[in-house]
Amino acid sequence: MKKFGLVVKPDKKANQKAAELEAWLKDRQVEVVRKEPDLPGDRLPAVRSAVAPKDLFCVFVLGGDGTFLSAARWIGDQDIPILGVKFGDVGFLAETTEGGLFKVAEAVLNDRFEIRSRTRLEVSVLRKKKEVARETILNDIVINKGTLARLARIDTYINDYKLTTYKGDGLIVATPTGSTAYSLAAGGPIIHPAVSGIIMTPICPFTLTNRPLILPDTAQIKIRLAKKSSDIMLTFDGQEGIEISDQDVIVVEKSIHPIRMIIMPGRRYFDVLKAKLRWSGSRI
Repeated sequence: MKKFGLVVKPDKKANQKAAELEAWLKDRQVEVVRKEPDLPGDRLPAVRSAVAPKDLFCVFVLGGDGTFLSAARWIGDQDIPILGVKFGDVGFLAETTEGGLFKVAEAVLNDRFEIRSRTRLEVSVLRKKKEVARETILNDIVINKGTLARLARIDTYINDYKLTTYKGDGLIVATPTGSTAYSLAAGGPIIHPAVSGIIMTPICPFTLTNRPLILPDTAQIKIRLAKKSSDIMLTFDGQEGIEISDQDVIVVEKSIHPIRMIIMPGRRYFDVLKAKLRWSGSRI
């Protein structure tokens, strides 16, 4: 018997469709484990919620990109495929919409799908050489200043080489998957998810020559705040955060645990870009 996970946005329409899908799967002798997404919070939880059962065949996510990111955190480091069904505003991470849900579910049930790995990043926060946080992220981390904070000064090292001190509202470190999220809004490039790289995008840099930078995904990034920095937050995938100071060192590296996304045969990444960014594709 196959076992499917369902992560459902707290939305009337999404929950109604999830109930239909759950009944449909059970009629086909599929066990269902259903979970609501963890709500984004300002702080990392003291106790991490339970991870997804390791015997799940796959996870269906009914919601937007935020729900998808929550589901990816639920999966954790496990090798469980995931598929997004759009019930949100953006849906860059969704493979299908509500109208195509049961057609896609039938295909997955009959093993008619492909798997594409997406890079994730391992992020640790060291405070006086002691690890106080470790997170695996799919989209990005964001370091930004609070409402009343002064200009953020962020010292950045690549493989222990001092690159620069970013001065501005903050810094985004993103995966290729996260290149279409906050990094894109801040002026960063779009990177195809099959390209190996890590993006660093400054937020409103004070120095105009500080531009977005693409690094090889073999690089280790270390970040420190300048002395006497205050009211600075580090957020993980826009889901949870931790306040940081000049006592902290943030280490970012490629995770050895990618996320495995379910893709329907014949579907192209560029189809998603054209639809979401409203590109015509017919003329320059």
